[in-house]
Amino acid sequence: MSGWLCIAGLGPGDPHLVTPEVTAAIDAATDVVGYIPYVARIAPRAGLTLHPSDNRVELDRAAAALAMAAAGRQVVVVSSGDPGVFAMASAVFEALENQPDWQQLDIRVLPGITAMLAAAARAGAPLGHDFCAINLSDNLKPASLIEARVRAAAEADFAMAFYNPRSASRPHTFGRILALLRSICGPDRLITFARAVSTPDEQIRTVSLAEATPEMADMRTVVLVGNAATRRVGRFVYTPRSAV
Repeated sequence: MSGWLCIAGLGPGDPHLVTPEVTAAIDAATDVVGYIPYVARIAPRAGLTLHPSDNRVELDRAAAALAMAAAGRQVVVVSSGDPGVFAMASAVFEALENQPDWQQLDIRVLPGITAMLAAAARAGAPLGHDFCAINLSDNLKPASLIEARVRAAAEADFAMAFYNPRSASRPHTFGRILALLRSICGPDRLITFARAVSTPDEQIRTVSLAEATPEMADMRTVVLVGNAATRRVGRFVYTPRSAV
């Protein structure tokens, strides 16, 4: 097969945070496939076809990209952040399971800087010790499973990063997560709201759980919750690397 497929991370927003490896793949591509706002970040040029699609058709998007690569096209599937973190890499491999003839394709996953890590860097080092990442959207899993995972992580004293904390279609669920965290972690635990990191709209705010409200988060916000040892130093927040 002469075609190839790269699954690439565009980073959190600032074009300077896109890796040279990803830039080179996009420059060599004949086709770029992805969710509408992510494809909009790719500059049009001669010889490049852009394929934007809705955010709820991940498997269809993945299958279409694989079919193009199998037909000899040079295809880049783009995600924000890193493609392996709540993004398109897993969707491509899930689609690949059903197509044995495509499993010999030249497929590469190109990492990117995640919103979680960009947010942590802006705040200081709140993920400096053991941490976990949880997607709070219930589009692909039940709310009961999300709450069970948050409870388990809080009881194990992980620092936590939350993606997709609050949307227009589920404005009240994040409030339940905050109440759960307060009941386990106490009111003084530090929580950072990092919105639109690395873009002109960036906002970083750290408060205690007692001060946190659901309205502080939206779908452009990554929420970072510290562990029991997380503390402030000057304007920064950090979690020490020593065990607690």
